[in-house]
Amino acid sequence: MLKCGLLGRKLGHSYSPAIHGMLSDYSYQLFEREPEELEDFLLHGDWDGINVTIPYKKSVLPYCRELSPLARELGSVNTLVRRRDGSLFGDNTDAYGFESLVRKSGIDPRGKKALVLGSGGASVTVAAVLKRLGAARVIVISRSGQDNYGNIQKHADAQIIANTTPVGMYPNNGQAAVDLRVFPHCEGVLDVVYNPARTALLLQAEELGIPRAGGLYMLVAQAKRSSEIFTGSSIPDSEIERIEHILSAQMQNIVLIGMPSSGKSTVAAALGERLGRPVYEADALIEEEAGMDIPAIFAAHGEGRFRELETEVLKRLGALSGAVISTGGGCVTREGNYAPLHQNGRIVWLLRDTDKLEKTGRPVSLKSDLHELYARREPMYARFADVKADNNGSIEDTLARIKEALE
Repeated sequence: MLKCGLLGRKLGHSYSPAIHGMLSDYSYQLFEREPEELEDFLLHGDWDGINVTIPYKKSVLPYCRELSPLARELGSVNTLVRRRDGSLFGDNTDAYGFESLVRKSGIDPRGKKALVLGSGGASVTVAAVLKRLGAARVIVISRSGQDNYGNIQKHADAQIIANTTPVGMYPNNGQAAVDLRVFPHCEGVLDVVYNPARTALLLQAEELGIPRAGGLYMLVAQAKRSSEIFTGSSIPDSEIERIEHILSAQMQNIVLIGMPSSGKSTVAAALGERLGRPVYEADALIEEEAGMDIPAIFAAHGEGRFRELETEVLKRLGALSGAVISTGGGCVTREGNYAPLHQNGRIVWLLRDTDKLEKTGRPVSLKSDLHELYARREPMYARFADVKADNNGSIEDTLARIKEALE
């Protein structure tokens, strides 16, 4: 069996082993190595083929006896194969991955002015692909070069924005390298970051109605091409879509919203058990951090302070992947809670007849007419929700409706 893997300095949680496990039957490990360990690993390590990530895509070049024409042109290697004579062959499959992402997105660079955010190894690859796909001009934006974030307004006529920086990548969710409002002619936004599924840049593109695409499809596509190089066999392009669909479903959170006592906690627990996912209760975490229950928080500090605590908790929960998250009934009253929940999640609005809702232990419900409260919040729930699920029947019926809605 071939021994393959991913080489980098700090890899953390990587989806690469799962992807390669769905592509072929070789072993695939994570190899974290410090710079002083690089040479020994490349020359004497026990591996047959490896992918290379930050910060070694250029560092491995001198160890390659042969480079593919593309790797030589880009000066960047992300795929290495050890040949029978022990020599190393270097290739670059990031270009294939990014080109696949662009074509899948439907964003057409032909004749357009494109900005590439970042000047690292990924930037070189992305810029080359955009030129190859017919972009009229490709401008690389760096921190200190001629074209930088301080003078980016001079490129306000840009039509394509491609982010190759780690800005907004987990765990630094919520950040964006640029404000898209600077670019009134923007027709497409591409982000090579895949965790979260929707970076702050992509969320703003969504808000502005700009076509957009995140980096998960690119990750799978480049892995598919790497696997072909490792094994010398061809893999149908349809595998990219299949694997990307599986990973996307696994990575995205299921977020439950709805009126107080609409059954979010019960449904969340059942979903977690059914799907084998961790379950997080936003209200329970707020109480834990505040050291008091929610009625006491309202009594001591008022609803305003409670909502602040709620937003802090939702930002942390929304940055997770593959979880079931039960929110408080009023989380939708703050528009700022939408992006943290939406960045990595499908938001499910649980519907329960108002006459079946309870007030006990719920400060806002206790002082409200529930019909009036629902009337005020209904458009807010609709704004947040990706799908709806009726929760007036059995738990099994509700789970079936959620499954059907999400699919």
